[in-house]
Amino acid sequence: MSFPFPLLRLPRLVLYEVFKLLSIGEKVKLSLCTKKISTQINNCRLYSQKVMVSLDMLYQGIRVYSENNNDRFGIFNRYNSATINNPDMQQYQIEGRTVPVISFPRRIETFWKNHQEGFLSVIQHILKLFQCKISTSDGCHGSYFFQPTILKLFDLQLEFKKLTIRLNGLKYQNVLWKQISNKLGLVKDLKIISAAYPGFTPVFTSWPQKISIRSSDWFTVETLLTCPCFFINLNGSLSRHNDLDAILRKWKTGGFPNLERLEIRSQNYTNDGAMILGMNLMELRGQVIQTDDGSKKATFRADSRSIEICVIYKEYRSILVLPHSRPFP
Repeated sequence: MSFPFPLLRLPRLVLYEVFKLLSIGEKVKLSLCTKKISTQINNCRLYSQKVMVSLDMLYQGIRVYSENNNDRFGIFNRYNSATINNPDMQQYQIEGRTVPVISFPRRIETFWKNHQEGFLSVIQHILKLFQCKISTSDGCHGSYFFQPTILKLFDLQLEFKKLTIRLNGLKYQNVLWKQISNKLGLVKDLKIISAAYPGFTPVFTSWPQKISIRSSDWFTVETLLTCPCFFINLNGSLSRHNDLDAILRKWKTGGFPNLERLEIRSQNYTNDGAMILGMNLMELRGQVIQTDDGSKKATFRADSRSIEICVIYKEYRSILVLPHSRPFP
């Protein structure tokens, strides 16, 4: 004969060790059982594993996975039409709200009358269970839920492993940028998908560690010269040979101290004989350049409309790139 195990009667430290042995899915499901056990798991958060949380706001999906990706669990938010008849559906409490939930081995589906409220509630519940780093999928930026969700996460001072945003002139996108531009230090990898439009130029009052801009014609060389990121990728740039000369001269004199990789693609890079560090583009290709104090070296590569620099530090080798890639058509 089996008997229920009095889990919550275990000493606190022993209980924490039990929680640490649970998989991500087991911990999520257990946290929904009662408010008391959810509180106990929340209290164990600082002892819990670190996880990655990937948000797909377009399809209302949240993927929670371990750093090595061996342990994965999905949470999907559905609309509660009040006509769902499923014998496996049970009522649970999520952030103070009673929510119908259907459980599967590697995921759960939650049903909400208000999609946005449900999405934020589930995220907040997950944040109480784990130490999280957040990523957004490339398709998220077009979602109705994107702006309030991202603002809420920044307000909570959460770290973003990857954040993708779109800037194409819509009012809510401009407002979002103004509200987060001073908080980008919380972002490791920022990807900006932008298009040409009048009336708004993004201003950086803080910087991520890495930045990639798909259409970077608005990103001026003056802005680039102030950028402290260690990785910069600019597609569709309007920079010219004199801009590249200014970039390399600043690097040689100790500028860009964090930079490991820089990629620039511009249709204005041509073999017209313009001088860069006293050489034309073809002469500079394959050259090893170094900073004036000799602390760093870099190899320079060039292709049609793209350039690449690889920086070599004395202690280790990293890559500072302006990139060897397929030329523009």
